[in-house]
Amino acid sequence: MPQTFRAPTEADQAALLRLNNDHALELSELTADEFRGLLKVAWRVRVTDDLSAMVIAFDQDTSRVSQNFDWFKARHPRFAYVDRVVVAPAARGQGLARALYEDVIAAARADGQQLLCAEVNLDPPNPASDALHTSMGFTPVGSAALVGTAKSVRYYSRPI
Repeated sequence: MPQTFRAPTEADQAALLRLNNDHALELSELTADEFRGLLKVAWRVRVTDDLSAMVIAFDQDTSRVSQNFDWFKARHPRFAYVDRVVVAPAARGQGLARALYEDVIAAARADGQQLLCAEVNLDPPNPASDALHTSMGFTPVGSAALVGTAKSVRYYSRPI
């Protein structure tokens, strides 16, 4: 049976913030207010019923200042962008990250999008995420050092 996802509720926010912050190395740590703000402006947010996985995505019209999002916005007039996808360790190996991406792709297609964008840490490296993106047809299109951090990222895109 295919995995189904839902929009998060207000009651889910504390658990989802913990899930995000448990993976701050790969994502970025957020305060409760920052996380609420992210959810408020996102184009698409989907979670599993047990809150073990989530995806947050923007489109070109999202009102958000972010070095990575801005990189794509400066280069593409229309796109969907996966800001973060995260799966709790106990839920890994079930295809949830791929299924969340497929959900975003379907929604982007329905909105007439033709490009999906994302980024993955180069430093510290995230080989599992690189492998997922490559297996889903993403190609590297750039990289950047993140201002104010020791992190660097690789930018990916793929047609949809």
